[in-house]
Amino acid sequence: MSRMDAGAAVVAASLVLPSDAVDASQVHAGSPRTGYIDLDETGERTIGVWEHTPGVSTDVEADEVFVVVAGSGTLEFTEPALPPVELRPGVIVRLTEGMQTVWAIRETLRKVYVA
Repeated sequence: MSRMDAGAAVVAASLVLPSDAVDASQVHAGSPRTGYIDLDETGERTIGVWEHTPGVSTDVEADEVFVVVAGSGTLEFTEPALPPVELRPGVIVRLTEGMQTVWAIRETLRKVYVA
């Protein structure tokens, strides 16, 4: 799916997402996998659904806002150093491009993002 039709509805927690193993250089614990699907794209923004299975991995973030729709974990900020955020359904988080993060996922996490 690269674009939802106007008036269409999907259940974010039920979408089938392709997934790949997280690059070994980013894995701190476990064998996490990530996957995503873009629901809509314009030249200025992308809306999609992203998933991270249990495990711990690092990332360098894009500029985005997301809302957690399923799962649980902790998002730690290593650069800039900020307090960690507990992730659970309903939590909304704002990331800026270049932030360095650690995703410690306890239960497969799924988020809807606007980037």
